[in-house]
Amino acid sequence: MARFDRYVLTQLLVFFGFFSLVLVLVYWVNRAVSLFDQLIASGSSAGVFLEFTALTLPRVILLVLPFSAFVGTLYAINRLSSESELVVVQSSGYSPYRMARPVFVFGAIVALMMGVLANFLVPIAHGQLDDRRADMAQNVTAKILVDGTFLHPTKGVTLYIRNISPEGALSDVFLSDARSPGVRTSYSAKRALIVDDEEGPKLLMFDGIAQSLRAEAQRLFTTRFDDLVFDISDLTGSPRRSTRRIQELSTLELLNPTPKLEKETRSKATRMLYQGHQRIVQPLSAISTVLLAFSCLLLGNYSRFGLWPQIVLAITLLIITKVVETATVDLAQQSTAHWPAAYLTVVVGLLLALLNLWIAANPNVVKRVKRRMA
Repeated sequence: MARFDRYVLTQLLVFFGFFSLVLVLVYWVNRAVSLFDQLIASGSSAGVFLEFTALTLPRVILLVLPFSAFVGTLYAINRLSSESELVVVQSSGYSPYRMARPVFVFGAIVALMMGVLANFLVPIAHGQLDDRRADMAQNVTAKILVDGTFLHPTKGVTLYIRNISPEGALSDVFLSDARSPGVRTSYSAKRALIVDDEEGPKLLMFDGIAQSLRAEAQRLFTTRFDDLVFDISDLTGSPRRSTRRIQELSTLELLNPTPKLEKETRSKATRMLYQGHQRIVQPLSAISTVLLAFSCLLLGNYSRFGLWPQIVLAITLLIITKVVETATVDLAQQSTAHWPAAYLTVVVGLLLALLNLWIAANPNVVKRVKRRMA
């Protein structure tokens, strides 16, 4: 690469790294606060919190990288322009297309990073995160086993445990179940254990009594038992995962949807096909975004007050591309033959960038057109 290309690319990467770090921290802290409240409320440790936040980072970084690349490009090019470096380069004979080469290389680097995230790291992190959530839903000790406190794990159910030994044995257990209309059943046991089963965790109670009150007849039925099994799987969360979500599928599976995958993910083939192409569109959008930002800043003359009109124009054009992306979501998912609509936002961004570069390379033509129109 030429010295100019290396210099511009270095400036772009430095500011891109800075803004990426700032935006990731802001977004991560916002997500981490709500996640921290949920995990602490369920009795989870700080290690679980760090594990969950680490698994959410790939998704956060993937969302942040295009915007940090856009902001970094605007800041770096505006700085080069305000210090007259771009003016010197243009005076030496560099065309706008030639000056865009390091910006294109920068966009390709960002696209490569996003491609790895979107097609590999994010799906893997989604799968591990869902597995850990399913494991925590099955963790009865963290969910409902708190001694000396009346707990309400679900509507109509009250649970009280006087003491929990270090070995996991429960002493003096009281369980009230009023989920059936017109019937309230209370269980009292001197001892109890939690046992895992293929269908979910069970509460095994010993030496107790079951009292069932029927509201309609106003009668109380009492039964003493030596041992009794009570299913608590519906009190501790959903059963263990046996299927995958669409976010966990590989890009190859999404691009080749089958009836089996539709049944497993409960998603239509059109949606899977759109999500698969989105994993390709997201990295490509980084190239169009940085070129759009750079091309807008080449419009207009040098000003010591900066390029604020051009920056506003770049933000406006970026919003237009996002509006196009939103408008094509439904179109791309209407039929499996409409998947090219997912690439429309990249095409629009590249066309706008090329138009700006052409205007910057042919200012005299633009002036003559303006005079004729006047």
